[in-house]
Amino acid sequence: MNLNSGNTPWSSTLQNPPTYPSLEGTIHCDCLVVGAGMGGAMAAYRLSLSGADAVLIEKRRVGSGSSHANTGLLQISNDKSLTSCMNTFGQKNGLLFYQLCQAGVRNILDLPDKLDIDPQIIPRSSLLYASTPADVPALREEYENLVANGFDSEFWEEDKIAALYSFSKPAGLYSRGDAEANPYRTVHSLIAKAASNGVRVFEQSEAKHYEFTEDGVICHTENGRIFAKDVIFAMGYETQEFKKDRGAELINTYAVMTKPLKDFPKWHERSLLWETARPYLYFRTTPEGRIIAGGKDEQLTDPERREVRVISQGQKLLEELEALFPEIKGIELEYSWGAVFGSTRDGLPYIGPHPKFPHCYFIEGYGGNGTVYSMIAAELLTDTIAGKHRPELDLFSLTRSAKPSPSKSLDVMKQN
Repeated sequence: MNLNSGNTPWSSTLQNPPTYPSLEGTIHCDCLVVGAGMGGAMAAYRLSLSGADAVLIEKRRVGSGSSHANTGLLQISNDKSLTSCMNTFGQKNGLLFYQLCQAGVRNILDLPDKLDIDPQIIPRSSLLYASTPADVPALREEYENLVANGFDSEFWEEDKIAALYSFSKPAGLYSRGDAEANPYRTVHSLIAKAASNGVRVFEQSEAKHYEFTEDGVICHTENGRIFAKDVIFAMGYETQEFKKDRGAELINTYAVMTKPLKDFPKWHERSLLWETARPYLYFRTTPEGRIIAGGKDEQLTDPERREVRVISQGQKLLEELEALFPEIKGIELEYSWGAVFGSTRDGLPYIGPHPKFPHCYFIEGYGGNGTVYSMIAAELLTDTIAGKHRPELDLFSLTRSAKPSPSKSLDVMKQN
C-alpha cells in the first residue's frame, strides 16, 4: 500500500537516524513485532522494559510508513466525544476509554527523560472551538461531562477566545494535559532505546508468509525465519491487506507545514486547535516556529490521484489557516502532503487477539489519536503477553459488534 504522497517534513528533523541490518538466517524469540511505525515502536520499547526476548522487523526503513505523515497531536479527547462514548458504550466504558487516553498521554509525556534521542514531545493545552453557533449546546454538555469526571477543562465564551487568539468563535472547550510530538524522532528514539535494551531490530525485512503452529508462529522473510511464541502485528493501515476489518474505513487526509514565522500570531500558549465540524480542521505549532494545518479529508483514491490533490488541498488548508490568523497572510508553505488515514465506525481502535490468528495480537490505532492508542496498546499487550489479565482489552476487541449497545456494558472497571 502506498501510504503517503507529496513532501513530508519529518526526516529533515533527524540527521543520520539509526539504521539496522536485514534479517539473515533463523532466529528464535518470545515475541515478534511486525512493523516499525509508532505502534511497533511503542510495543518494542515496552517489551524491552518487561525483559521479554523480542524481535522487531520492518519491510521498509524504520518510521518510513504512516509515521512520516503523522502530524503529532496527542490528546485526551478524541474524534468521538466523551458524551458520545458514554451514550454508545455505556457510562462506565465510555469513561474508561477516556481515562485510558489520559493515562496514555501522561505516559508519553514521561518518555523524554527515559530516551536517548530527543523525541520533541512537548506539553500543550488544547482548544476545541465550536464551528457554528448550533454546536455550542453539545460543546457545553461535553464540558459538563468532562469536568464531572475529573478532566481538566474549561468552557470559554466567545469574548475570551477573541481576547486570547486572532480569531473569534461562538464558544470553545479549553483543556490541559495534552501534548505535541515529532513522530519521526519519537519512533526512532523508542526503537533505539529498545535496541539498546536488547530488542533485535531488522529493517528491509518483509514478512512473506506465516505458519501458525500449536506453540507459536513461524515468520518467513526473504532471507530468514523467525520462530516466535507470540506476534504483535503493528502494521498500521496496511493491516487491511492482511486481515480485513468490517468496521474500519480508509480515507485520504492532507496536511501542510509553513516556513518558520518571524513574528507569531496571537495564539494562546501555542495550544493545539481543532473544531467541532466533521471532518474537522486542526492546527499546531512546532519548536522551530512553524505551523501545521491538517484536514480536508476525502474519499480514498489511488495514490496518483492523491498526489495531484496534495497541491489543491494544501492550498485550501493554507487559506483556512490565514482565515484564522489574518496577520500571517502571505506566509509560504514548505511542506505539503497527503496520506491514507483510517477510522472505525464506532470510534474505537482495534487492539488485541483475533480467533483466526493464534498466538497473535494486533495494534490498529485507527482514528485521530493513533499515537495515544499505540501507547495504550503497548501497555495492554505487553502485560497480556507477560501473563497479566487486562480486561480493558474487551473494549477494543477485534470481534466486537459493529453496533454496540450501552445496555451490554462490559463493566471492566470493576474487574481492575
